[in-house]
Amino acid sequence: MVKTHNFPIFHILVFIGSILFLISGIRAQGPPVYVQTPILLGLDGGGVRTFGKLIKKGNVNIYLQPVVVPYNITAKFQMGGIAPFISKSVNEMEAQTGLGDMALFAKYVFFQKDGKGKTFRVLARVKQSFPTGKTNVTPAIGTGSYQTLTGLVAGYVTTKFGVYGDFGYNYTSAGLPDNLVYDFGFSVPLLPQQYPPNQINLSLEFTGNYIFGKSSNNFFVAPAIQYIAGRRVLFETGVQLPLIEDVEPGQKTKFMVLLGTRILIF
Repeated sequence: MVKTHNFPIFHILVFIGSILFLISGIRAQGPPVYVQTPILLGLDGGGVRTFGKLIKKGNVNIYLQPVVVPYNITAKFQMGGIAPFISKSVNEMEAQTGLGDMALFAKYVFFQKDGKGKTFRVLARVKQSFPTGKTNVTPAIGTGSYQTLTGLVAGYVTTKFGVYGDFGYNYTSAGLPDNLVYDFGFSVPLLPQQYPPNQINLSLEFTGNYIFGKSSNNFFVAPAIQYIAGRRVLFETGVQLPLIEDVEPGQKTKFMVLLGTRILIF
């Protein structure tokens, strides 16, 4: 079936409408490594997250280095941008490098219930990606597609463990199939709670993506570790391994390794 979305106008309307919806509602553990978290930065906080991610497939090597800059408008409303640097090579060909598809995002916490040493929160999020990556090279480092993701993120966090989950629908253009994103994870701190924070977190996370049209499902397990070195900085690493991957044999993922940091600027 041919999709009838009017792009990029459709994406612009969905993105602006989601932002207006989020704004209209405004009157000791670290975040998971792969799964979204409903716990935002501190009030009026701004930060930077970056990580290197090496993706090894059958005939493709990809290195991804995104820079994510979130900023809290209020304690419950956050906006930000993502600028990814990508290097990709296929079958020992010369690698193509450059800026990938940039994105803007917004998050709003619409439910929050706090108790002693615990909290349960749910937020709505929207991310708008733009086709800024090159597609006139081989291999391409952009999708050539406007993409709009809308979804929900929930988390229950105590001083002893954290449970997280996110669910979203990604609208695409340029003939690409829409897809469903579903992730969840569990984390535990290893050290006693203290202030300023000095903590090591272990997590077991799962990331999933169902692609419509192709009727294919990709599902990964991702063990990870994170070190929180004070109020403003943390370091993290993890590896994603495929459990289910409905792709051609030459495109199957062997592993994806991540090493990164997050810094709270102010």
